[in-house]
Amino acid sequence: MADGFNPQEMIDRFRERAEAVKKRNLPAVGGEERRLFIEQAERDFMDFSIISDASATLENGILTLSIDLRPPDSQSGEQG
Repeated sequence: MADGFNPQEMIDRFRERAEAVKKRNLPAVGGEERRLFIEQAERDFMDFSIISDASATLENGILTLSIDLRPPDSQSGEQG
């Protein structure tokens, strides 16, 4: 699996997915179904955005994603 796998390309695909979620049209549904669709889109966007902000390393076949979830004002470049 690691042969030819580019972690940055995967991260870029997640960034594209996050953008696609923002552009998603609402289906012609109302009420509870509409609310559930919107909530799912919000979760999809958050998940895809988090992965798109990751730094990836691939060593000995192990993919490691580092994601700093601290608020921007407390990020110092070091993970704690």
